[in-house]
Amino acid sequence: MGNGIDQALSADWPYPRLVAHRCGGGLAPENTLAGFDACVRFGYRMVEFDAKLSADNQIFLLHDDDLDRTTNGRGPAALHTWQQLASLDAGAWFDARFRDERLPTLAQAAARCERDAIAANIEIKPCPGREEVTGRLVALAAKDLWRVQKPLLSSFSFDALRAARDVAPSLPRGMLFDALPDDWMRIVRELACVSLHANHRRLTQRNVRMMHDAGLRVLAYTVNDPARARELVKWGVDMICTDRLDMIGADVVG
Repeated sequence: MGNGIDQALSADWPYPRLVAHRCGGGLAPENTLAGFDACVRFGYRMVEFDAKLSADNQIFLLHDDDLDRTTNGRGPAALHTWQQLASLDAGAWFDARFRDERLPTLAQAAARCERDAIAANIEIKPCPGREEVTGRLVALAAKDLWRVQKPLLSSFSFDALRAARDVAPSLPRGMLFDALPDDWMRIVRELACVSLHANHRRLTQRNVRMMHDAGLRVLAYTVNDPARARELVKWGVDMICTDRLDMIGADVVG
């Protein structure tokens, strides 16, 4: 087993069971600071959000490669400077109450995590062709910005997570999969991951046990049914990432 995994097994796992998907789940516009308010309101102590780069390498929160779905901007985010992105409305699409909500920077998200004592799972979400530079810059920034509790980095991109490992080896990492590949064990070992983040629909009691036997913690996404959340916790899943902050709480997962 790689050194990163061995070290993880010897340390206490610092993250809570419940994780708010894209900051506020289904209760606020995704990847915005408004989501932190929902977390606090429903007692959540951890958020997951997506980090990517502007054309001039500012790190900001956005899930899609394009701006169209969750802002009043148009086209690929990677073609816009931060000055252009900072002026966009990232809330009105969700509800008029959130009009003029802005795309936050990684630094702003870090400040909210510190202020509200909320842990972070930063998904490195590179635009096409920017995998390595995004992984490198996000990891370097996260290492400096989070002064209290280290954020958990994750990505679907092997190249992005490898770059993060190389520049910030002290930050814990989790590999994201939809369908589990046959060589998932090789991948997580090579990246010295401490966790595996999987589509909950792909999880079985057997493969959760295999992940634990490999020395990994398991995060299941995106779990929006309380009964399924209870089943996953019964199997030993360590973290439940959900949109339903209003339905899945401590009374559900214990």
